[in-house]
Amino acid sequence: MLVLNNLRKVYGTLTAVEGTSLTLDPGDIFGFIGPNGAGKTTTIKMLATLIEPTSGTATIDGIDVVLHPQQVRPLIGYMPDSFGLYDDIKAWEYLDFFASAYRVPKADRPSIIDSVLELTDLTVKKDAYVQSLSRGMQQRLCLAKCLVHDPKVLLLDEPASGLDPRARVEIKGLIAELGRMGKTIIVSSHILPELADFCNKVGIMERGKMLVSDHVETIVRRLQPAKKIAIKTLGSIEGIRAALDDYPEVTGVTLTMDEPDSALVDFSGDHAAQAKLLKTLIEAGYQISSFHETKMDLEDVFLRVTTGSVQ
Repeated sequence: MLVLNNLRKVYGTLTAVEGTSLTLDPGDIFGFIGPNGAGKTTTIKMLATLIEPTSGTATIDGIDVVLHPQQVRPLIGYMPDSFGLYDDIKAWEYLDFFASAYRVPKADRPSIIDSVLELTDLTVKKDAYVQSLSRGMQQRLCLAKCLVHDPKVLLLDEPASGLDPRARVEIKGLIAELGRMGKTIIVSSHILPELADFCNKVGIMERGKMLVSDHVETIVRRLQPAKKIAIKTLGSIEGIRAALDDYPEVTGVTLTMDEPDSALVDFSGDHAAQAKLLKTLIEAGYQISSFHETKMDLEDVFLRVTTGSVQ
């Protein structure tokens, strides 16, 4: 549905986007991660046909965004990081205006507007003036505007920016539902744990370069090939240190100074071997109060692959 091939954007001596490649299928929700100035917004604007790439190609549903922008625009719904909402206009009028801009037949607009208002949980605000809506409702209204023409691809630039925790949860649930409906979605955000909840793929960009992009689980396995097992005991962990070091699948043991009863174990075995390790420790008389596998989250991945540098 969406293919980027060595996409590049240069402004004078500044390379904003350097050779980005990406492939997304229908239903993919792609979390676009990176610090401010990394090139995320520039990439999204190139896909939205608002900026022409310096080189490389991008296609949406097989259509080149540079050669045929007028054919691409009906296929996309673009939500910028800062958007304008008109005063003295009601929510349904706002949606009707954009439906008209997308040449939705006038007779079809009322039912479509009702549908997107219901999808975004704004039905009760249909006749409310836009300026009277809360920040979260305005965000949902802007997302509803992106849906009136039933696009195949959604480009959402920081859709949860400035929202309170409840509003972020609502936006997150809505994006996940749109993915289940078969939309291909790119969503940029700095709220990394929440992206992990509903994105099946992520990409991390820094200084214009896509450092890594793939399924979340694939990236984690690549960066953390061995399992990490957190073990907590009653008493000092030093008592079972020798037993752990002698176990064949244990490739490393890390102790923490501030938690003398805990250790993080690098483990190369499968789930059966993991269960056997726990059984062995218990049968040897060690009092285990906690034993569980830990996994890297998106914040760990982000900190591992980035350096903190900016353009």
